[in-house]
Amino acid sequence: MAVRVLVVDDSRFFRRRVTEMLEADPRIKVIDSAENGVEAVSKAARLKPDVITMDVEMPVMDGITATRKIMAGSPTAILMFSSLTTEGARSTLEALEAGAVDFLPKRFEDISNDREEARRLLCERVRAVGARRRPATTTTTRPVSPLVRPAASHTTASTAAESPGKSGSALRKGQTKLVAIGTSTGGPVALQQVLKQLPKTFSVPLVLIQHMPGSFTTAFAQRLDAACAINVREAQDGDVLEPGLALLAPGGQQMLIEKQGGRDVVRITESEPGQNYKPCVDVTFGSLAKIYPGKTLAVVLTGMGADGREGAKLLKQGGSHVWAQDEASCVVYGMPAAVAEAGIVDQVLPLDDIGHALAEQV
Repeated sequence: MAVRVLVVDDSRFFRRRVTEMLEADPRIKVIDSAENGVEAVSKAARLKPDVITMDVEMPVMDGITATRKIMAGSPTAILMFSSLTTEGARSTLEALEAGAVDFLPKRFEDISNDREEARRLLCERVRAVGARRRPATTTTTRPVSPLVRPAASHTTASTAAESPGKSGSALRKGQTKLVAIGTSTGGPVALQQVLKQLPKTFSVPLVLIQHMPGSFTTAFAQRLDAACAINVREAQDGDVLEPGLALLAPGGQQMLIEKQGGRDVVRITESEPGQNYKPCVDVTFGSLAKIYPGKTLAVVLTGMGADGREGAKLLKQGGSHVWAQDEASCVVYGMPAAVAEAGIVDQVLPLDDIGHALAEQV
């Protein structure tokens, strides 16, 4: 069954362009379009699409307001189109907090200089976020938003049995010297939810790797810092790891951790050929496997693809622990699935429980 899409933008040209790109994929069907937020809210309720592509700036009603109204009345997977500017970053992060699940640059040249590659990536993202569809049967039961889920009971290490061929090992108090969290699609909201549960006295450093453009990570780190008890900031080359400080990898570059004069410091480098993700979870996890053998807790949250799996394998081989977000609470169950299927997960946890588990077990 094709993913049903509502395209929302005030530009007729852009609506037509997005429609043509999406309908080149037989697994996607554009069912209608809207030129402002008011139309989007009405059509979302009436047509019940699987995915809505949404512009931020529109007349009559902007995309952020429309997203809030849609998520309150007829929750749907919303993919925002954003400008890669500082102001665009703030608006996009606000839209994600309002309930959008992901974003893409509005200039397709910022996705890829190859038009066909940009089309492929757009369709891949739409199919991924559209995978969680409304049950076809009901009009009386309102579906749960992809980002707002019922609270789950705390999960123990026994849940690791969901990971094939690997039983979970217990995390000993004092064993973890650093927490590393990797995520992608759905990650901005998931990271905030996890970090808000940590106390100001959290006793180990954290490093965060979120797939995100370079123009976004400064604003994202500032937003996290304002929302959390712990300190959060965008990492800079030469930063020293400190207890209770979370350092966010800057977009468009790679973050490694190295030993220098008895201290653990951040190294920010340019990406090498073949590194598709900037920043890349595997790159950071791999560097930690060298200097924190058996002392890292790697946490893999919602996201497309398998980034983090190879780095988590290296950490696991050195005796470190690996946690994964459970499928039910993921926006896209890709990265957590990859580490679970590799048989290297010690705990599988719902998003609501991860921060609490970190506070209690670390």
